[in-house]
Amino acid sequence: MQIDAILFDKDGTLFDFAATWEAFARSLLTKLAEGDPNRAAQLGEVIGFDLHAGRYHPDSIVIAGTTSEVVEMLAPSLPGMTKPGLTDMLNREAALAPQTEAVPLVPFLDNLRNHGLRLGIATNDSEAPARVHLGAAGVLDRFDFIAGYDSGHGAKPEPGQLLAFAAHIDVAPEHIAMVGDSTHDLKAGRAAGMRTVGVLTGVAPADELAPYADVVLANVGEIPAWLGL
Repeated sequence: MQIDAILFDKDGTLFDFAATWEAFARSLLTKLAEGDPNRAAQLGEVIGFDLHAGRYHPDSIVIAGTTSEVVEMLAPSLPGMTKPGLTDMLNREAALAPQTEAVPLVPFLDNLRNHGLRLGIATNDSEAPARVHLGAAGVLDRFDFIAGYDSGHGAKPEPGQLLAFAAHIDVAPEHIAMVGDSTHDLKAGRAAGMRTVGVLTGVAPADELAPYADVVLANVGEIPAWLGL
């Protein structure tokens, strides 16, 4: 197995999904509902978030969907807001969401780079908040490529972001591993002709990821051992 580059999903992969995006949902819904808890809970159900339990439903649009898809879900319930205004608000709240690293990212990424691996990010988040999150973790400069759903390459599960990464670093897709916590990530990896690695720091269980993954790991910290580094 020759792997020369690794492309990571961001949320649920480099950062623990629940720790990050449950706080995002609470803050966003409270602001959208102007502090009305019942209204906030109703809006939570629209995007698949149980405000009282503080967790997402397994099929929540927030888990693997794009910002624009979340906006499309919320917009009918918020007739006083324009879609561009709602998009801006979601991006602001996303940028402020506290990030909990799945593993200590600086030594993890430096180890991969020291072994000659090229690194990239392909997220269904917007590119701007993704860069904020990576910068806050002190790892923005570890990546050769960063794409969000709005970067011009499409969104997962389509392979556009992944193929753009391969072209950018001039590495054949079969020598790249796509790492993610959702079937969107792994389906995109298969469509691009890459190796696929599922991780369990998101919402999806192992049996959901396994049909689309070459391997399912507890977290990204197990990747060096899988590669034999």
